[in-house]
Amino acid sequence: MTTELIFGMMGGLGLFLYGMQLLSDGLQKVTGDRIQKVMEFLTNKPVMGVATGALITSIIQSSSATSVITIGLVNAGLLSLKQAVSVIVGANIGTTVTAQIVSFRLEKYALPAIGIGFIFNFLAKKRSYKYFGQILLGFGILFLGLYTMSQAVRPLRNYAPFLNLLANISLNPLLGIVVAAIFTAIIQSSSATTAIVIAMSIQGIMGIEAAIPLILGSNIGTCFTAGIASIGSSITGKRVALSHLFFNIGGVVLFLFFINKFAYLVSLTSSSIPRQIANAHTLFNVINAAILLPFLSLFIKLIVKILPGEEIVIKKGPIYLNKDMLNTPSLALSQATKELVRMGEMAESMLNDVMMSFIQNDLNILKSVYLKEDVVNTLEKEITKYLVLISQRSLSPNQSKRLTDLMNIVNDIERVGDHAENLAELSEEKINEKLPFSEKALDELKFMFSKVQISLNKSISALKNRDIALAREVALKEDEIDEIEKELRGNHINRLNQGICYPESGVIFLDLISNLERVGDHANNISLMVIDELSKD
Repeated sequence: MTTELIFGMMGGLGLFLYGMQLLSDGLQKVTGDRIQKVMEFLTNKPVMGVATGALITSIIQSSSATSVITIGLVNAGLLSLKQAVSVIVGANIGTTVTAQIVSFRLEKYALPAIGIGFIFNFLAKKRSYKYFGQILLGFGILFLGLYTMSQAVRPLRNYAPFLNLLANISLNPLLGIVVAAIFTAIIQSSSATTAIVIAMSIQGIMGIEAAIPLILGSNIGTCFTAGIASIGSSITGKRVALSHLFFNIGGVVLFLFFINKFAYLVSLTSSSIPRQIANAHTLFNVINAAILLPFLSLFIKLIVKILPGEEIVIKKGPIYLNKDMLNTPSLALSQATKELVRMGEMAESMLNDVMMSFIQNDLNILKSVYLKEDVVNTLEKEITKYLVLISQRSLSPNQSKRLTDLMNIVNDIERVGDHAENLAELSEEKINEKLPFSEKALDELKFMFSKVQISLNKSISALKNRDIALAREVALKEDEIDEIEKELRGNHINRLNQGICYPESGVIFLDLISNLERVGDHANNISLMVIDELSKD
């Protein structure tokens, strides 16, 4: 019995998790990159944040994945702590959708779903049909996994030690909470824990009294993934993970005092034990969210007190582009310049993040680069639109010249962002492929990066402060950066000839210095336009 039980549970759980992954991937392909955009724009009010978190998690079938996405947006400064916490609260509700689906006992449709899903996924030519097939395939495998688990645990119906354990959990809920929390932290899926509990209830092994502590524990264990994602993140990212843990533990502690009454309430919702378990999971998270929302600001203050530090939030859209100033072109141009400086500082921070990621072999840092690139692209479009509106006003010759320069600078900064994204992709390849770089090569990259970073920083500062001396410093360094790039290229070829350099690493090295040299060119372009404008004042 033991071998069949263990392998049956492992195989069933594997099928369930794989099915859930296929289902999640299929749904995410259908939604595309809209998930992150929804999170960015629909989280201004806590209630909307909760609804957004619930909706997204019900689509991607994982509160852990929602937590990781949320922390990534927080690290990029695109979500505030309050917005992020409201999304996490909603994610707890959204993750219960899986339990609700599973509790409907649809395993008899598993094999037809797998068959039809396979046909669509592998034989259909149209992409949307393939995605539909993947969703159906995931759905079928998920229920096949549930059926496999429920069959594997059948012998436990007459196994006295296990029945005694369930009786102890009913009498001592804390034991069940701890066991479920540890198990969920290991497999990183509260949905899978709930599915196992439902599988046992299908065989009549587990009642609602023993199931509820396990459901409560799974809500604590699921916080583990967010905790891992927050390692090395910003202070706000760490606060999000801590908020998730405190919120779920607080809810569990509160429900412990009323666990018998809660079990009775849940038993009234359905005559089916699997349905009762799914309803318990949903009700716990809905009630917990309803309790927190009125006190969300106080809860945030508590988290900030525990983890003090400055929160950095980046607004994706423009801050300074005021259309009311368009009738005063001089003021409008000043506002456009401020927004342009903000865009430049964003591109500069992307460059810094990429280099940090490359040196530290940290893929998590790259998440913020890709998110900031989206911000830079948005600002490029909005600033260009604003400058076009200014051009339609009556402008002096100097204002017209300045507007043209700003148009060119917008393009240069956008290109810096593109090069930073290229560098991020190269860093990602280096980390994923575990490509070695010699100490000499790393030192050369750091040296060239520092030169380029200084030039870019000075060119943005010159634009911001209208500092012609600073702009001239950048212009004087342009040839130096070009010479460094040529020298490093020659050094690299020598290392290749001597067999010191790994060929695959060498390709990335050349692309890195090429992109850095182009960033230097764009920094020089910005400085030349600043010099041109200020020398005529």
